[in-house]
Amino acid sequence: MQALKVDALSKSFGPRQAVRNVSFSVATGETVAFLGPNGAGKSTTLRMIAGFLEPDSGDALINGVSILSDRTKAQLALGYLAEGAPLYFDLSVRDFLGFLARTHGLNRAAAKDAIARVAEDAAITDVISRPIETLSKGYRRRVALAGSIVHDPPVLILDEPTDGLDPNQKIAMRALIARMAKQKAILISTHQLDEVEAMCTRAVLIDRGDIKADGTPAEIAARTPSGKLEDAFHKLTQAEKAA
Repeated sequence: MQALKVDALSKSFGPRQAVRNVSFSVATGETVAFLGPNGAGKSTTLRMIAGFLEPDSGDALINGVSILSDRTKAQLALGYLAEGAPLYFDLSVRDFLGFLARTHGLNRAAAKDAIARVAEDAAITDVISRPIETLSKGYRRRVALAGSIVHDPPVLILDEPTDGLDPNQKIAMRALIARMAKQKAILISTHQLDEVEAMCTRAVLIDRGDIKADGTPAEIAARTPSGKLEDAFHKLTQAEKAA
């Protein structure tokens, strides 16, 4: 099932077209990397998919529901970990997760179970009672991840999920994503190409608002003599500059 379908999304800011007819899909059981250099249109695309930014044209279907025509229902099926995700620093971790659970319609009993589940998954049980403002950057990132999955959504968008994590935490995050990927459609935006090869079954490469490649990491890497994903990324995002 194509749990996430992006259909010809476009967005301009004044004379600059940030995203141009971007289309791709992510099926349940897939973990897809969304790659591109800074200013390529990644964040704009993700914000349109999540319903935080209105597209000029196109649509995104989350679990078959249009983000334009039925935004609330579509967003209930989506977990979105934004880069620099905002947190309520004066709340404890438990209260923050409880707030998000209730926002997504979970009753008290279901919210309690969900908080226990995501605290275990995100490895934050040892700080569950602490105010968020007292946590390190790595813990805050894991709290934000827990918040994005507390309602057990079928579609996940993770923007730089390992940002601020130490090497051991990164390994744990990769393992968690691998476990979730069996029953979810996951789209990951990252600059860490080693993570793409470690976690992702497919990669979509965007530059200057256009899709430049869509295939397995190995297929994209094979576009260069070296067979390295890093070299393919450089080649595909530098082609227009060279021209």
